[in-house]
Amino acid sequence: MNVKAIIFDINGTLINIHTDEGCEEIYRGISHFLTYQGIHIHRWDLRDEYFKLMEGQRSDSAENFPEVDAVALWREFMERRPEACQALPHEKMAVLPLVLAEMYRGISRFRLRLYPEVKNILDDLAGRYKLAALSDAQSAWAVPEMRALGIDHYFKPIIVSGDYGFRKPDRRIFRAALDGLGLEPCDALFVGNDMFRDVYGAKQLDLRTIYFSSNQGRDKFERAEPDYIIHQFADLPKAIAFLEARG
Repeated sequence: MNVKAIIFDINGTLINIHTDEGCEEIYRGISHFLTYQGIHIHRWDLRDEYFKLMEGQRSDSAENFPEVDAVALWREFMERRPEACQALPHEKMAVLPLVLAEMYRGISRFRLRLYPEVKNILDDLAGRYKLAALSDAQSAWAVPEMRALGIDHYFKPIIVSGDYGFRKPDRRIFRAALDGLGLEPCDALFVGNDMFRDVYGAKQLDLRTIYFSSNQGRDKFERAEPDYIIHQFADLPKAIAFLEARG
């Protein structure tokens, strides 16, 4: 196999992240912040409305695997409060949904670090292959988190499901990564940590897959059979070499 590019899942594959959307601090912090915008809402009412808006986005979607848009969610939240919108300067209203989305993620996050050897391996691979990233996430979160850990510059393109309205295992999002690379499935490998979303999804386009058995993700799916399994990220070069030699 002539490997020209490697496409990586992000969270659970490159980044060891833990978030908790049930954490009371999220809704307390945002509700207190909103008082400065002229919006008075109790933390639990805020939580309930957030999840209702999220479910509304999903139920309104015609996609089999719908993805939400966190910034649009907070924009709708603000638009439901026209008295606050009218009182706020236009410039502030324009950026507030993004600020709220970032705040929500920041407060909900309890761990953000790379898996061991990720940077060393990426340094090595970047000199030999095109690298792309593909994540079920929001651009408002994924790209800043990659930048904070110093890995965003390795990847072009960075494909984030929140920009498309659908998520893995939808084959179209894998196709978007390949199109961004200008390559066909036979030219690339996909590395991910979830048997359903990553391995099964990539296999729909006949992408060769390397499954990273990390501390996250679904580890079984009856229709998913990866081409190679690694249990630590440092073993990735060995997996790539094996698949290249196998042809």
